[in-house]
Amino acid sequence: MALMRFDPFREIDRLADQALLGARTMRTMPMEALRRGDQFIVAIDVPGVNPSDIDVTVERNVIEINARRQPLRQEGDEVLIDERPTGEFRRQLFLGDNLDPNKLTADCNRGVLTLTIPVSQASKPRKVQIGSANEGQQAIQTGSTQQPVNA
Repeated sequence: MALMRFDPFREIDRLADQALLGARTMRTMPMEALRRGDQFIVAIDVPGVNPSDIDVTVERNVIEINARRQPLRQEGDEVLIDERPTGEFRRQLFLGDNLDPNKLTADCNRGVLTLTIPVSQASKPRKVQIGSANEGQQAIQTGSTQQPVNA
């Protein structure tokens, strides 16, 4: 089996995409997001991108991911087929108030950038201690929220 140098129909499709979309291919980074216990996990596909070419920044409740993929070809190469997108890729994620962006971690393994964002402590359920009815009535009558001193 050999690589076909020229397919007239494929070339027409490529030129139509270039003319209509203004670019060879869509520049997106597919993503999967899920909640696992007290953290959110976001997996973003970045195949062929070196971890040093990925920037993750956080400002308030916005995470911005920028990635750069360089072409494989070098000076003097004869390109037979070039369908792989190269260049700059960008994605923004908007976090809810219940997440803690200050404790965000990022890891890149096998072409997948994984972001782990914990739920903030203030958003986690907490147990409220219940006082007795007498303490509540006494606090209402005196206008105080302090607990009475037992003699």
